[in-house]
Amino acid sequence: MIEKQNLLFELGSEELPPKTLLKLSNALLDGIVQGLHAAELTFTGSKAYATPRRLAVFIENLSTAQPDKTVEKRGPAIQAAFASNGSPSKAALGFAVSCGATFDQLERLKTDKGEWLSFTQAVKGQATENLIPGIIRQSIAGLPVAKRMRWGAFNTEFVRPVHWAVLLYGDSVIKTEILGLETGAATQGHRFHAPQKITLIRPEDYADVLYKEGHVIADFERRRTLICEAAQAAAAAVNGKAHIEDDLLEEIAALNEWPVPITGNFDPRFLELPPEVLITTMQTNQKYFPVKNAEGGLLPNFITFSNIESSNPESIQHGNERVVTPRLSDAEFFWNQDRKKPLEERVESLDNVVFQENLGTVLAKTKRVQNLAKFIAGHLCADVELAGRAALLAKTDLMTEMVGEFGNLQGTMGRYYALADNEPEEVALAIEEQYFPKQSGSPTAGSSTGQILAIAEKIDTLAGIFAAGLIPTGDKDPYALRRAALGILRTIIENKLNINIVGLTEFASVQINTIPNQASDQSATSGRVIDFIFDRLKGYCLDQGYTSDEFDAVIAVKPSEPLDFMQRLQAVKAFRQLSEAESLAAANKRIRNILKKSESQPAASVGALLEPQEKQLLQAALQSGRDIQPLLEQRNYQAALNRLADLRNDVDAFFDHVMVMTDDLDLRANRLALLNLLSEQFLTCADISRLQS
Repeated sequence: MIEKQNLLFELGSEELPPKTLLKLSNALLDGIVQGLHAAELTFTGSKAYATPRRLAVFIENLSTAQPDKTVEKRGPAIQAAFASNGSPSKAALGFAVSCGATFDQLERLKTDKGEWLSFTQAVKGQATENLIPGIIRQSIAGLPVAKRMRWGAFNTEFVRPVHWAVLLYGDSVIKTEILGLETGAATQGHRFHAPQKITLIRPEDYADVLYKEGHVIADFERRRTLICEAAQAAAAAVNGKAHIEDDLLEEIAALNEWPVPITGNFDPRFLELPPEVLITTMQTNQKYFPVKNAEGGLLPNFITFSNIESSNPESIQHGNERVVTPRLSDAEFFWNQDRKKPLEERVESLDNVVFQENLGTVLAKTKRVQNLAKFIAGHLCADVELAGRAALLAKTDLMTEMVGEFGNLQGTMGRYYALADNEPEEVALAIEEQYFPKQSGSPTAGSSTGQILAIAEKIDTLAGIFAAGLIPTGDKDPYALRRAALGILRTIIENKLNINIVGLTEFASVQINTIPNQASDQSATSGRVIDFIFDRLKGYCLDQGYTSDEFDAVIAVKPSEPLDFMQRLQAVKAFRQLSEAESLAAANKRIRNILKKSESQPAASVGALLEPQEKQLLQAALQSGRDIQPLLEQRNYQAALNRLADLRNDVDAFFDHVMVMTDDLDLRANRLALLNLLSEQFLTCADISRLQS
C-alpha cells in the first residue's frame, strides 16, 4: 500500500489583483499547511505557485491517512457514579451513552488525585482524500480578500471569477466542488500562446508541464528573478542599468505569466525635469523600469514587459512610447507652471485645506509646527531662523500641481521648488526631510534643520490626534502615530540630540489646547502621548537587543531625554555582565523592600552608627557619591555603575553583620538613612533591583 502521495491544488481565475497576488498565494499555502497539521497529516515539503490567472499549492509526500489513535474519555468521579444502592447513577449512564457504549464497557481510571469512570476507544484515522476538500475550502474562506465578488448566476464569492480547479492526489483526482467548480486534472496555459486545456498526470510535473506546454512560468520567485535579470540585460544594451524597486518588481511579476522585456525611449528634453518626477511617472503610471547611467543619472530609456512573445515587438515598443510621452508632457507642464509662483505665496492657501476636523487647517498646523521648530532649535542651539522658515514653507508644495498629481512627491518637490525660489539649501533640504524616516529602517533626516522639522511635525500630529481622542487601537492606526513616534525617537537617538521629550510634548499639548473648541485636559493628553512614545521606545530597544528587565530598570527612574535613556540602558547592559551585578541587584531589591515596608522613617541624615561594618559602608558610600558626581554630569553612566559596583563587599558585610530593624529607634532610623543613601546613589543611573537573575 502506498503510504505517501504528492498533492496539487490549483484554482484558475480571471486576472487576480497584482498588488495582492503574492499575499493571497502565501495565505492559501499557510491555510492549507495549517489545516494539514490540524488534521495530523504528515508531509515533507510544500510550495506555493502564483500567476495572474492562478493560485496553486503543491504538497510533497503527504500521508494517505491520519494515524490511528486511542482516545480516552474521563467521566464522573467514582463517588458520583453510583447511587446509594450501588446501581449506576444518571451521570454514569449518561457518560456511557455519550461514548456510544454500555455501562459495563466503562473502566476505572485511578490517579493521585482520585478515581473516575473512563472509556477507551480506538479511533481509525480518516483517509486523506476525504479530508482535503474541507481543508481547501476553509483555507479559501480565510484568504485576506478585502472585497469578494459574485459573477453570473452563482452564489459563490471570490476575489475574481473562477474558471477551473485542479485537485490531484498522486495520479488520481479527488472529486469535489470548489467555489462551484467540479475539480479535475485539466489546467489552462497562457491565454494567447496556449489557450487549450492541458491535462496533468502527476502533481510533481505541474511547473514543468505549464512551462513546456502552457507557456506559463508558474513559480512566482522564478518569474521575479527572470524579470530582474532580463531588465538589467535590456538596460545594459543601451549602456545603462535598470532602476528596480522591489514593489514594482513584484507587481510586474504578478502581471505577467510569460514576461518579455521591451526597451523604449522618450524625448531627452524631459531629462530637464527632476529625476524623481520621471521615475514616479514611469513607475506609478506605466509600470516601467527607468534606466540610469553609470553616474546614477537618468537615460532617455525605459524597460517594460509584455505578457506575450510578439512577432512584431517594435509595435509594442512604439505603442508604449506614444503612451508615455503625454504623461511626461503633463509633468513638464506642472513643473513649469508651479515655478511661476514661489512657495511663500502659497502659505495662506493652506488655510483652505483641513488637516483634521477637530484640529483646524494645515495653515494652523504650520504655525504650531513653526513654534515647535523654533522651540527645539533654541534648546539645541541651532539656527532658529532657518528652523522657522523651513516650518513655514514645509507644507506649501501640497498646493502645487505636481504634488496634486503625484502625492508621493510631497516634500521632494518642496525641496526643488524652494531651491528654485533661492531659499537657503538647508531650508530646502528640511522640507523634504520632514517626512524622514519614510519607512522602517530608512534613514532619518541628515540636516540639523531637517531633524528639527521632522520632530516638530510629528510631535504636533501626536499631540493633536491624541487630544482629539483618536488614539490607535489594536492594529488600527489611520494617522500612522506609531510610525510618527518611532520616527521621533530614531531621529533623536540616531543623531544624538539632547531633547527633553517630556517638555517638548507638554509644549505641543499646550498649543493644541488653544485651538477653539479643543480645550482638553492638557496634562492628561501630554501624559498619554509620553506613555505612547515610551511604549514605542521599548519596542525599539528590544529590537536593538536589550532585554525587558534592562528597559524596566531604566524606565523606573523616568529619564526625560531618549538619548539619555539609551546611554543609561547601555550602561545597565554592561553592568549586568560584571561579577558583582547579581549580588548588588539582589541587595538593591532587599534595600528597596526594607525601605518600602518599614513603618519607621529614615533619619534626615545618617547619624551615629554602632557596628564597624555599617561605619565602613557609610564611608564607602560617601566616597562613591563624591566619585560618581562628575561621571553623572558627563553622562558616563557605565563608569558610574562600575564605581558603585565597588560597594559590593561592603554591602554584603553590612547585611551579614547588621540588623537594620533594631529595637533602638534612633539607630534604626540611622541605618534606614544609610540604606536610603545607597538606594539614591544607584537610582541616579537606573533601578538595578529590576534586573532578573
